[in-house]
Amino acid sequence: ESGVNDLITPCHEYKSFATAAELNKNQLQSKFACEVIRFASACMNIRTNGTIHFGIMDSVEDKGWKHGQIIGIKVKEREHYADALDYIEKCFSENERDIARQCIHPPVFVEVISRDSQEQRFVVEVDIEPTSSLVKNRFFEVYLPKYNEGSRKVILPKDPALYQRVGAKSEPVKLNSLATFIYGLQDRDAQREKAELSRAEVHTEVSQNLGRKLSILLNDGKSYMDDSLRYILVTNKCEKDDLNYINFLMHLNIFCVFDFDEDSNVSGLYSKYKEHHATRSYFLQDFSNESKTGNPPTQKHLCLFDQTSWIFCNGRSDFHGDEKPCDENTWIRTKKKYLKKAITRICDEILPKRSFIVLFLLLSPVQKPLVDTFQEFYTEMNGTEYIVCIAESRENYTKWANLAQASCSIETLEQCSVVGMKLSHVDATIQAMLPSTAQPRHLPVSSRGLCTLPSLEEEKLFSLEILCVDQCDDIKSDLLTEKEKQEIEQNFYRGRKIIWENFWLADKRLCGEIIEREACKDASKLLDDILRGSKLNYSVAKLKIFHHPGSGGSTIARQVLWKRRKDLRCAVIKTSYSPATVCKHALAFRDYEEKENSHCLPVLLLIEDYDEDYLEELKYELMDAVSTRKIISPRPYFILMCCRRSNDPERLCKASPLDTIAVTHKLTDSEKSLFTTKLEKLKQKDVKPEFILTFVLMCEEFNEMYVRNMVEHILQDIDRSSRDTCLMRYVALLNFYVPNSYVSLSHCEAFLGLGVYIERKSRAYDFKSHLSEQARMIFIELRESTTYISSVQIIHCLVAKEILHQLSGNEPQSQLAMTLLQEKTLFDNRFGRDEFIKFIRDLFIRRARRSRGDNTDTLFSPFIEHVCKAEDCEKAIAVLKAAYELLGKDPFFAQQLARLHYNNEKFKDAEYWAGVAKRHLPNDSYILDTEGQVYR
Repeated sequence: ESGVNDLITPCHEYKSFATAAELNKNQLQSKFACEVIRFASACMNIRTNGTIHFGIMDSVEDKGWKHGQIIGIKVKEREHYADALDYIEKCFSENERDIARQCIHPPVFVEVISRDSQEQRFVVEVDIEPTSSLVKNRFFEVYLPKYNEGSRKVILPKDPALYQRVGAKSEPVKLNSLATFIYGLQDRDAQREKAELSRAEVHTEVSQNLGRKLSILLNDGKSYMDDSLRYILVTNKCEKDDLNYINFLMHLNIFCVFDFDEDSNVSGLYSKYKEHHATRSYFLQDFSNESKTGNPPTQKHLCLFDQTSWIFCNGRSDFHGDEKPCDENTWIRTKKKYLKKAITRICDEILPKRSFIVLFLLLSPVQKPLVDTFQEFYTEMNGTEYIVCIAESRENYTKWANLAQASCSIETLEQCSVVGMKLSHVDATIQAMLPSTAQPRHLPVSSRGLCTLPSLEEEKLFSLEILCVDQCDDIKSDLLTEKEKQEIEQNFYRGRKIIWENFWLADKRLCGEIIEREACKDASKLLDDILRGSKLNYSVAKLKIFHHPGSGGSTIARQVLWKRRKDLRCAVIKTSYSPATVCKHALAFRDYEEKENSHCLPVLLLIEDYDEDYLEELKYELMDAVSTRKIISPRPYFILMCCRRSNDPERLCKASPLDTIAVTHKLTDSEKSLFTTKLEKLKQKDVKPEFILTFVLMCEEFNEMYVRNMVEHILQDIDRSSRDTCLMRYVALLNFYVPNSYVSLSHCEAFLGLGVYIERKSRAYDFKSHLSEQARMIFIELRESTTYISSVQIIHCLVAKEILHQLSGNEPQSQLAMTLLQEKTLFDNRFGRDEFIKFIRDLFIRRARRSRGDNTDTLFSPFIEHVCKAEDCEKAIAVLKAAYELLGKDPFFAQQLARLHYNNEKFKDAEYWAGVAKRHLPNDSYILDTEGQVYR
């Protein structure tokens, strides 16, 4: 028995109830109701959870029993106990009856099993749970029923009593303490609310690493599976749905199975197992050499490791031909004897000690014979060191453990048991340990195990690029040539965005390690802070990474994802899909294969080079979706890792230091050492510096003079009149002025006259072979993740800037843009046309914004501002007019022309272009504003 603890942990009160259990219905119910209602009202007034137990000794007057000893009571009719709680209607005031009904749970009957008696007895338990939402600002007086022997009626007292918990007892509140007790209600309500919130947080935070526990227990301390161990499986009825998730059993080195499912040979585990493995089936008495008519297995049979002995333990059937079932009562009496002999044969005669593991797989409610089996193995094996129990249902496990504790303690059983892990997660986790090359993809789960992610399920989440626990493990490293490994590595150091294969190769030591910048460590620390939670309990958190172009910001973001893929669900957002679609898929991704959505792992979502409006809309979509679930969690549901280029990342970091990382070209001393060492290692592999230019530039911290000299060196002797040099200038124009722009490989081929678009394996190499040596150094090929279009970029925007400067000669940039607008082969090419047109449009009308990480806010696009400043306003107007005509008389080009004119005091022309834009879009607020500015 116990007093009040933390309000959530129940206090306990015992009642032997031995005498009362033998009384007639009226007497029993009044006595039961009296004890329950006194205890319940005391708990409700103190705001603590509690459990009152009937059938446990509550005094030591009887010398034959000890206080707290479990004796159990005879239960004639369970309904008598349940119906006794109808006294709530009479014992509580009218306003509190419904509340009492919700706080006082129905009685639970726990069977007591005694080795010395076959008589059925129970402990009857009633739980009390006064949640703050029910009892706040209330106190509960009760009229306790009492059976009058004279009148043979149940009577209620005239005045109610107010009870409280005092130590391990329920005592009435004394009259002189009544005011103080009532005055303290407010404090007790506050304590209860705090306790409930604390419980919700702890329940979410604390989660055993069941995946690791399963791996260690099942493999005798190893993290992988081999053939050194045999398994003895003990299991019960396998439901039809569970048959989909026991595939791991087909791969275990199973010696024999004790099967307690009477339908196993028809539709259960046995029928599935024998489809994959040769088996010898026996009834229990056959296996134990006790059958006079059966076919007992010989020592030779049992030692055949290529066949599994399947032992049916649930009574005889006609499974073996014409053999008739034996008497059921006889079978029950002798089953334990058969079990003992069979287990003794295995442990003493057949399998060497420490060469096998006994696996109890509890798939359905447990019966006592299964527990008998555990006790026999426990005795034969001198403990639980080589015994493992797996149970998805906590209820099934609890019953098994309560019965099994006759042999060993609950604590010992917990150490060798994996409880609460979904069977599908067990299946996926074990299969991931198997020495198999063809494995499905897996995701982490809250129980610290794994679940399988079939291709069909992954395809449903098409707005996410999902990073799995075993990402790239399907690559057969022995078939990967050295040339292919080098190409993957060198493409990254040339300037291509890092891909998962880079991390995988580095982890497998199949290429050099990837440098981890200080900012990566900072980002990981910030992520840890977010995951630890805060009092604010944000459902959607943000971790922002602003980076100089080419400084490795995208690499850092992906390094964080790669490192956390085993304990968080990780994905990259494809921003070509709407925030609503991404939200829907992110929720489904979080919930996938999880038992309870309140315990799911947080989802880490990377979003790159995003539009601020898109990000905010996505954030609110996610927050709104989470709020409808009404689940309190100290950790966020989603963490948006926002990675974006910025020319001034340190300023943006300073504005929001608690959730922002700045990545610059500037290297710390330790980083310089790492980069220098890495460069030397690459040179030792005969990698020429000019073919890993981006990495070389990074080593030099993108020093402007170094970039200028490097580009000048590359462009020596270049044929300025060639088509690929012209292409280089066009790409440089876009790359310098339009962040993240590219030109599709199809456009490049069309421009160079390489024929129509044909997707073939050698296509990329054909394209490169038609480029000059300079172009091969300057261009980097990439594949866009959402459209899967192969394309090219200049290796870095600062290199693009130098190319524009050094190849222009005396030709102004406005003339280069005019020439570009007249390239019909580029504008007519249909593959990747939408992206190409968007980049051209951005070149002319996308303004710089400090809020987007640009150096400054501009009135016009940086290209138009450059033309106005370096050339003149008329050239800018002329190129804008040409773009307006070419791009289908886009009204926003007309708007920009109006703005350009009125900013240069050409008001009549400004009025004309504002009118043109308004005719296209008469109700657009931006265009109407421009018209107003003209008249102003």
